[in-house]
Amino acid sequence: MNVKELYSILNEKIPQELSCPWDNDGLMCCPDGSREVRRVLVALDVTADVAEKAATEGYDLIVSHHPFIFKGLKSVTDDNFLGNKAISLISKGVSVASFHTRLDAVEGGVNDTLASLLELKNVLPFGDEGIGRIGEIEGNITLEELAKKVRKALGAPFVLCADGKKIPKRVAVLGGEGGDDIENARAAGADTYISGRLGYHSMTDAPDFGMNLIEAGHYYTEAPVCAVLAELIKEADAKIEVDIYESNRIKAI
Repeated sequence: MNVKELYSILNEKIPQELSCPWDNDGLMCCPDGSREVRRVLVALDVTADVAEKAATEGYDLIVSHHPFIFKGLKSVTDDNFLGNKAISLISKGVSVASFHTRLDAVEGGVNDTLASLLELKNVLPFGDEGIGRIGEIEGNITLEELAKKVRKALGAPFVLCADGKKIPKRVAVLGGEGGDDIENARAAGADTYISGRLGYHSMTDAPDFGMNLIEAGHYYTEAPVCAVLAELIKEADAKIEVDIYESNRIKAI
């Protein structure tokens, strides 16, 4: 199976029509679409170390969540970090495919994975693009207990919690930057909203507008989807060797 054939299969499973209008993803770097895919490196981000590993260790393709190229490139030179990565990958014939907001929205993607890890029941989409998920949490649980559950499930070093004085029952989740969807989560009936980043002012105001907020880190709320991407690649061709690289560069001290 070559690069373009594998991308075509993934494109069918994670359709581009689910992407937000402002997004930029897809087959982002493809020096040779006919290259046979034997090894794939999956990562949340195409950082310089991800690119170096792929280029020097014989990978044919990188599959990422965050786009390798988000804003339009005006030049590809060795004078900037993105140009350097592109030159390194192209010189070694390594392609990059990124699946961003469509992977958030698709069934079984970022936010279904997040809802499953937190054991939410009766899960439904919410928000303008249907990206977020909202469901019910079983049993009686305090906000502090839920926050600890989130931290453990995601392997996060810590989470931030703002108490809206509600017993968690109906919980909304959205991986990554979720601050713009707080009102959408509340309109969907959530008493508690969990995301990667929500912002200082929203967290400070949570008790005033009566909603529990849990901020668990952008990376930690999205990284579990890398295992989903790896499985989709293996389903496409069981002979492909797939490795997952932890691209997180933000450390708690």
